[in-house]
Amino acid sequence: MSSSSRTIDRVAVTFDDPTLVADAGLIVPATLLVHLGLEALVDRLVRLGGRVGGALPGRKVLTLVTAILAGATHIDHADRLRAGATQKILPFRVMAPSTLGTFLRAFTFGHIRQLDAVIAEVIRRAWSFGAGPAGEQVVIDLDSTVCEVHGKKKQGAAYGYTRVLGYHPLLAVWAATGEVLHARLRKGSSQRGVKRFCEELVARVRRAGACGKLVVRGDSGFFSWALIDTFGRLGVAWSITVIGNPQVNAAIEAIEESAWVSIDYPEGGEAQVAETIYVTGGGATKRKEHRVRLVVRRTRLTDPAQLAMWPNWRHHAFITDLDLPVVDMDRFHREHATVELAIRDLKEGAGLEHCPSGKFFANAAWLGCAVLAHNLTRWTALLGNLHPADALTVTRTVRWRIFALPGRLVNRSGRLVLRLPQRWPWESTFTTALDRLRALPMLA
Repeated sequence: MSSSSRTIDRVAVTFDDPTLVADAGLIVPATLLVHLGLEALVDRLVRLGGRVGGALPGRKVLTLVTAILAGATHIDHADRLRAGATQKILPFRVMAPSTLGTFLRAFTFGHIRQLDAVIAEVIRRAWSFGAGPAGEQVVIDLDSTVCEVHGKKKQGAAYGYTRVLGYHPLLAVWAATGEVLHARLRKGSSQRGVKRFCEELVARVRRAGACGKLVVRGDSGFFSWALIDTFGRLGVAWSITVIGNPQVNAAIEAIEESAWVSIDYPEGGEAQVAETIYVTGGGATKRKEHRVRLVVRRTRLTDPAQLAMWPNWRHHAFITDLDLPVVDMDRFHREHATVELAIRDLKEGAGLEHCPSGKFFANAAWLGCAVLAHNLTRWTALLGNLHPADALTVTRTVRWRIFALPGRLVNRSGRLVLRLPQRWPWESTFTTALDRLRALPMLA
């Protein structure tokens, strides 16, 4: 046995220091919470009075949001915020997990809508600080995901097309930042509620201060003429994948061979794009006629052995009302895939990794708290200048470098001082972010 191995066995361990802070870096997003006035906003808009666990909703929502910022995936993980001196660096009283569970179970559909109103107003406030798009174009990606559950006691859990038991939340994500602009927990994965969801989304973004062009992208799960007509009525541009029905297939077959344009593709394959006009409805069908731009990308393998087995082109088609050149249009639509990065950040080591309650609306409230934590990470990165504005914000990276920073809270001549590790690699990033967030105006 080496000497180092014998040494580590001699290290005594005690849990007896009341000045230690496990996640001292939470002081950075907590500062933003204060300047956004989140606790008072929740107390004003979320009215659970009279229901068991409904008192003081502001500090309970902040406890859940801050716990998720620290990596909580279960309600009892909030106990981490009560260890050592962590409570003293947070601008609210940390609530016990049992209290938080009772609070979440007090939610009904109407209370979820109230929490939605909180999220919408917080987005408006954060954008007023400079985190918003101002007059720039806003590209919004629509998607859904599956929050898998196990067992039959999760109220509202259902099977979708993936044949996985779980919840199926709808999500709208600002492509430029990964910020979740709207979220809705669903019991299934059908198109039910999508039209209303998008109407609320557009109204929310406009109220928040987005005065430029809005563009919505979606996969085939969002393809419906009713939704496209809604976007037209609201003045929103769109780009949506279509289902390969006989009419779409006929339109693709009718494209002249000379119309196909080659585009870059990974080694071992080739891809081409073309466009046509897709017409549906009208005439004897008694349905409204739609004439839309259909962009098609076709791909196939180029290896001779594989080409012999799969000689045919595979087609991916979408419709749009945008007028970009066909190659640029295809590239723009393919960027919809980046929405998966935001979904990953919501789920991996964060709030949506687990739906903690057996009650549907309790899990819907948990989703709201997870969205707030997700967005706070992005606003902290942007307003605190944690990295260049065009760089991707990854929650796990921000948590590792900033939030999960150990510290010690000491009293020096009557002033609290948070002592942090010497030679921390991201010291200047941390202090810059804290100074920038403390300089923001205080909103009531």
